[in-house]
Amino acid sequence: MTETSKRQVTLTRESKGVYIASNPRGGTLRFGPETEDGFSAVELLLVAVAGCSGIDVDYMTSRRAEPLRFDVVSQATQEKGDDGNILRDMTVTFHLEFPAGEDGDKARDRVGAALKASHDTTCTVSRTIEAGTPVVLRKA
Repeated sequence: MTETSKRQVTLTRESKGVYIASNPRGGTLRFGPETEDGFSAVELLLVAVAGCSGIDVDYMTSRRAEPLRFDVVSQATQEKGDDGNILRDMTVTFHLEFPAGEDGDKARDRVGAALKASHDTTCTVSRTIEAGTPVVLRKA
């Protein structure tokens, strides 16, 4: 049985190259190429992939032991060519450290299964990218 739910964000232009994204819960994020220290849209895509899988792995490992280190690096090669711009070779690398002892061992033992579950089932962001889901741009 398939369960569906709509997801939505709204983008509002603050000024040329500066935008405010908002969600229905009231969260906002200022970004764009003209922000002094903001993220680009491509960086936000990398954040979304790292965040989605990072949350999955965190939930599946930290119930066994609180991590001493939990850093996730998301990277890709951006190509600009005749066929348009695209990211290739996207890689998400987890740098994890858990405390010594039985609980830390349980968390470490869970990492491989957590990465697999995130990739194969639970991370909507990376699964959508890999599925090649069509994007429709339209004028209201």
